[in-house]
Amino acid sequence: MKEFKNFTMNFGPQHPAAHGVLRLVLQMDGEVIKDADPHIGLLHRATEKLAESKPYNQSIGYMDRLDYVSMMCNEHAYVLAIEKLLNIDIPDRAKYIRVMFDEITRILNHLLWLGAHALDIGAMSVFLYSFREREDLMDSYEAVSGTRMHATYYRPGGVFRDLPESMPKYEKSIIKNKDELKDLNYNREGTLLDFLEDFVSRFPECINEYENLLTDNRIWKQRTVGIGVVNPERALELGFTGPMLRGSGIPWDLRKKQPYEVYNKLKFDIPIGKTGDSYDRYLVRIEELRQSNKIIKQCIDWLKNNPGPIMINDAKVATPNRENMKEDMESLIHHFKIFTEGYCIPEGETYTAIEAPKGEFGIYLISDGANKPYRLKIRAPGFPHLSALNEMCKNHMLSDVVTIIGTQDIVFGEIDR
Repeated sequence: MKEFKNFTMNFGPQHPAAHGVLRLVLQMDGEVIKDADPHIGLLHRATEKLAESKPYNQSIGYMDRLDYVSMMCNEHAYVLAIEKLLNIDIPDRAKYIRVMFDEITRILNHLLWLGAHALDIGAMSVFLYSFREREDLMDSYEAVSGTRMHATYYRPGGVFRDLPESMPKYEKSIIKNKDELKDLNYNREGTLLDFLEDFVSRFPECINEYENLLTDNRIWKQRTVGIGVVNPERALELGFTGPMLRGSGIPWDLRKKQPYEVYNKLKFDIPIGKTGDSYDRYLVRIEELRQSNKIIKQCIDWLKNNPGPIMINDAKVATPNRENMKEDMESLIHHFKIFTEGYCIPEGETYTAIEAPKGEFGIYLISDGANKPYRLKIRAPGFPHLSALNEMCKNHMLSDVVTIIGTQDIVFGEIDR
C-alpha cells in the first residue's frame, strides 16, 4: 500500500465562490479538510485610518464601501454614533425613512446572498430570479440618492432629501416599443412610495418562487443539511450575530433587544433556527425577507400620512437647501464650510450598533473635540464569522467549504477594513 500524506491547497483568492479576495490555505487529507486558515489583507483599504484624517461628514461615503451589499445600514450606524455624541434627536419622518431603507437594504443583501449562495452550490435559476427583484430596489436607491449603490443618503440630523414625487421611467428605444414601455412603466406613474407599495404587494409571491426552487429540493438539502453546524453555546462564544446566531436558535436581534429609531413602534417577528446548520440559516434569511417586507409596508403607510421635515433645524449640522445655496451667498459659504471644515463634536466616546443584514455592525467613536474623529473602530459582523471558518470546515469535504463560505454571507470590504 502507498502511504498518503496530507497536502496543502489554496482556495481563492480568485475563486468565484470566495466572495471577495478571500484566500484559504487548506490542509487536506484526500478530499477531507483537516485545517482551514483564512488569509486576509489582500484588499485592505484602511477605512478606519482614513476616517481619522477627515471631517466627520466626509466619511459617510466610506461606510457604504465597507459591506458594499448593505450600503445604507453601514451609514446608519455611523450617523447614529455622531448624533449620539452631538446629543441631537432627528425628526420622526427621517426616522421612518431610515428604517424603511434599512429594510430595503436587508432585502437587497439577502437577495444577493441567496442568488450567489445558490449559484455556488449549483442552482443557477435562483440567481436570475433574485436579481429581477433587486433591480426594482436598486431603482429606489437611485431615486433618492442619485446612485444605485454608494448612496451617502443618511446624514447626521436626518437624511439628504425627502422622498421623490416621481420615479424614473423607461424610455423609448430601438428595442422597446410603445406597448412594452406601458408594461414596464405601469408602477412608475406615481411617487417612490407608490412604487414601493406595488413592490411589497408582489414580493411575497416572489419569495414563494425562491422557496419552490430550493426549500424542498433534495440536492439543495443534501448540500446544506448538517453542514457547518454550530450549537447555540458555541455560537455565542465565537461572537456570532445576525442570522448566523439566530440560525443556531438564539433569538438575539438589536431591533428588538436594543431598539433604535422607530423599531419599537413596528410589528415584526424574529425567525430562529433549531439545528444551527447551513439549511437553518437559509430558512432564517428567507423568513427575514418576509419580515422586512412587513416593516417596509408599515413605514410606507406612516410616511404617506405624515409629511414633515426630514432634517433637524440646526445650522451647525444641517446644510442649507439646494435652492438657497444656488441663490444666496451666505448659504453658499455655509454649505462650503460644512463640507470642507465640517463641525466639531464635544469630547466623548460612544459605541453605537445596529442590526445590519449580516449581524451587529458597530461604530466605536472617540471625539477629542475636533472636527474629525480621534479614533474610529468598526465592529464588522463578518469578521467573527470568518474567524470560525476553521472550526466549521473541519472534517467536511472540499465542496462543503463553498457552502460554508456562502452560509456565512461574507463580504470582504468590511472584513479587510
